[in-house]
Amino acid sequence: MTEKFTVCIIDDDDDFRKSLAWLLERHKFNVQQYSAASSFLDQAPPETGCIVTDVRMPGMDGLELQAKLIERKINLPVIVITGYGDIEMAVKAMQNGALDFIEKPFDDKEFIEIINKAQKRESEEHKERQLANDIKTRVSTLSAREKEVMERVVRGKPNKVIAAEFFLSPRTVEIHRANMMRKMKVGSVAELVRMTCLAERYEK
Repeated sequence: MTEKFTVCIIDDDDDFRKSLAWLLERHKFNVQQYSAASSFLDQAPPETGCIVTDVRMPGMDGLELQAKLIERKINLPVIVITGYGDIEMAVKAMQNGALDFIEKPFDDKEFIEIINKAQKRESEEHKERQLANDIKTRVSTLSAREKEVMERVVRGKPNKVIAAEFFLSPRTVEIHRANMMRKMKVGSVAELVRMTCLAERYEK
């Protein structure tokens, strides 16, 4: 990765936030601290990392922060910290896409294991985002007709059907299809389908 994995701690409790930062730094993690969700949103998010946030905070709580992250397409893994009686909110956070939640008080080892899980997931997603961007670049090299042929190939339409749709000869469609597959750098329709599904995933 071009940037070090960064753990963004968002918690209005100064002492708790600082103690978490100390623990993470002791385990060689890069850390950024925020006393409010709005403060985090005012800054550019790290290229790779995760968010650790208390589910209950004055102003904007953890669930509201999640909604903002989704709205802004910030795809960093979210780990929610909950106190006594916040399990219902933690479940909602998980349903909204949070990676995990941890209850106070928690064991340091358990917390670091969750951060390691977030780092592994983010590493995998970072590679996928890079591939998705590469796929979009390949698509941009296609002619308008090649894009139309690709859309129909991905939907499983045979050359004869595509040819009839565009009033072309099957041979002409074969040429467009071969050029499209070469530019997309794929050797099979299955590979092309997987690639387009991945690109679509990161357009959402």
